Amino acid sequence: MLLYILGILIVVVGLAVSIGLHEIGHLVPAKLFGVKVTQYMVGFGKTIWSRRTGETEYGVKLIPLGGYVAMIGMYPPQKPGEAARASTTGFFNSVLDEGTTAVKSAARGAAGGRLAEEIERIGDGPAPRPADGEAPRGLAGIVDDARLASAETIGDDDARTFYRLPVWKKIVVMLGGPFMNLLLAGVFFTIVLVGFGLPQNSTTLGQLSECLRPASSSATDCGADAPVAPAAAAGLLPGDRIVAVDGDAIADWDAFRAAVAQSPGRALDVVIERDGAERSVELTPVANERLVTDADGEIVTGADGEPLTETVGMVGATPATETVPQPISAVPAYVGENISNVAGVIVGLPQRMVDIWNAAFGAEERDPNGPISVVGVGRLAGEVASLDAPVAAKAQTMFGLLGSLNVALFVFNLVPLMPLDGGHVVGALYEGLKRGIARLRGKRDPGPVDTAKMVPVTLAVSLVLGAMTVLLVYADIVKPVSLFG
Repeated sequence: MLLYILGILIVVVGLAVSIGLHEIGHLVPAKLFGVKVTQYMVGFGKTIWSRRTGETEYGVKLIPLGGYVAMIGMYPPQKPGEAARASTTGFFNSVLDEGTTAVKSAARGAAGGRLAEEIERIGDGPAPRPADGEAPRGLAGIVDDARLASAETIGDDDARTFYRLPVWKKIVVMLGGPFMNLLLAGVFFTIVLVGFGLPQNSTTLGQLSECLRPASSSATDCGADAPVAPAAAAGLLPGDRIVAVDGDAIADWDAFRAAVAQSPGRALDVVIERDGAERSVELTPVANERLVTDADGEIVTGADGEPLTETVGMVGATPATETVPQPISAVPAYVGENISNVAGVIVGLPQRMVDIWNAAFGAEERDPNGPISVVGVGRLAGEVASLDAPVAAKAQTMFGLLGSLNVALFVFNLVPLMPLDGGHVVGALYEGLKRGIARLRGKRDPGPVDTAKMVPVTLAVSLVLGAMTVLLVYADIVKPVSLFG
C-alpha cells in the first residue's frame, strides 16, 4: 500500500512540475516582450504560499492540477480610448453576477481547474456597471462583465498590455506553455529510450512449442496427430542464442524468422551458442499456416473481414526479449508517434466518451488506449510502484507515464478553442489575417481582435470539459484501466 501511495505521489508531483513549467513557458516570453505579469500561480483553490517579487506575485495553491499566468490586457478595449482589461493564461477572468455559485461548482472539474480558479479570483459579486444606461443582459452581459472585471488593475500600464503585442509575439507567448510540455516529454522519453532502452526480440530462444498447430486451428493442446515442433525435435533449448543459419550470420530475430519461413521441408545448418560454446544443429522447418501481419504487427484481414493466413516454414520457437538502449536520434520519432496517438484520441473524443459512458454504467470494457483522467494515471502509477519488479523497470515505466502525460498536455492545449492556448493562437492568427487584408486593400488598421466576444464560448467549452472530466474520474474509479489486465 505504501508503494502504491508513493506511485500516486510521484505522478501528482510530476504533474504539478509539468504545469508549473508550462506556465513558465508563458511567463518568460511575456516578460521578455514587456507585458506586465501580475501573478504566476501553480494549482488552484486556496493559496498556501505566495511571494511578490517586483510586480509579480508567485504562489502555490492547494490543488496542484492547474495553474495560470495573469497578464494585463489580454482583452483589448471595446472602443478607442477605453482601458484594456486584464486576463490570464488560465481559462479567463470573468464576472458572473447571477448563478456564480452554480458556475463555480460546474467549473471545478474543468481541465486543469483553471475556470474555477479564475472565478474564485473574481469572487464576491457583480462588477461595476457603466453609469449611463441599463447593463446588458444574456451573452452580451457576460461579455461586458469580462471587460469590466479587472479595469482597475491596468493603471498607467496600458502600453504594456498583451493586446498591443505584434501577432507573432502573441503566438510565441501562447505557444510557450505547450512547447514547454513538448520539451519535457522529450526529456522524459530520452530517459526511457536512451537511459533504459526498449524491449526488443533478441536472437535468444525464449519458449519452445511441443507441436505445431495451424493458425486456423482452435485447439489448445497437442493432439496425437500434431507434428512435433522441429526446434524441440532438434534438441534446442530456451536460452540458446542463434548465431548463424547456413553460414549466414543472424543479427536479429527477423532474419532468423525469414530464413525459417523461406525453407519449409529443407534442412538448415544452424549454429547456436549454449553455455558460452558454439555448436551446430540440423533444423528442418515444416510447412504450416500463420497469420499475415503488416509492418506494425497488426493482423491483416481480407475483404470478408477474416484474418489472412500464409503457408511458411515454422520451427515452433519464440524469441526472448531484451531491453536495448536506443540512439538519441530515435527520440523525435518516438515523441511524434505519441503525439499522433494522442491527437487521434482527441479527434475521436466524442465517440470515445460515449464508449466510456457505456463502460462506466454498463457491461462494456474500457478501451486501454482510450482517454483517462488524472485519477486513472495515478492508479496506473500506484499499480506500477507496487509491482514485485526491479526498481529500474518501475522507474522506466514512471518516466514513460510522465512523458505521455506531457504529450497529452501539449496536444490538448493546442486544440483551437478558447480558453485553451490554441484558441488564443487562432485569435492572433485571425487578427494577423484581418490586418493583412486591410493593408492589401488600403484600408485602415482594424485593430486587435476582440477576444472578449469569445467569453460565452469559453464558458461553454469549460463546462463541457468539466462534464467530461467528471465522467472520466467516475469511470476511472468504478472501472479503471489496468496496465496488466
